[in-house]
Amino acid sequence: MHLEHLYIETERLILRPHILEDVQASYEMNLDVRVSRYTGDGGVVPRETIERRIVEDVLGDYQKYGYGRQAVVWKATGQFIGFAGLKYLEDLQEIDLGYRLCYDFWGKGIATEAANACLEMGFNHLKLPRVIGMVLPENKTSVRVLEKLGFLFENCIEEDGMTVEVYGKQAPQNG
Repeated sequence: MHLEHLYIETERLILRPHILEDVQASYEMNLDVRVSRYTGDGGVVPRETIERRIVEDVLGDYQKYGYGRQAVVWKATGQFIGFAGLKYLEDLQEIDLGYRLCYDFWGKGIATEAANACLEMGFNHLKLPRVIGMVLPENKTSVRVLEKLGFLFENCIEEDGMTVEVYGKQAPQNG
C-alpha cells in the first residue's frame, strides 16, 4: 500500500499517517474538554476507544480508501499536536475534512494550515471532485477555518442526534 501522499510538510507542520504511538497523545488531547466539546463524538472517551478508532477506523481507512485522518506534528519539536485529514463518510457518500488540535495550538492558524494541505492533497493527488466539512453551529472558530478555505454553507443535517452544519467545496477547475 502506497501512502507517500499522506506525508505532507508545510511551513510549521508535518502531516503523516497515524501510528500506534499516537494513541496516548490522542487520548491526552481528548481529555481536555475544551478540545472535546465540539467533536460530536461523545466528548472525553476511554483510551481504549481512541486506540480502536486509530487502529480500526483510521488505519482501516488507509487500507480501504488510500487516505484518512493524519497525525499533525509540530515540526519544531516533533510533538504530536492533533490530527487533520479526509475521511470517506459511507452514510453520506461524501468526503469530510476534519481537524482537531491540542488546545495550546489553537488560534495560531494551524488548523487552516493543516486543513489546506489536506485539501491540496485531496484535490491534486487523489483528484477528489468535492470535499465537505461538518461543524456544530456553535463552533464559530471551525466555521471560520472552513470559510477561509473557501467552503460554502450548504445545509444543516441531523447527525448522531445533533444539528450539524454542512459546508462544501468543489475541486478547483484546472485551466
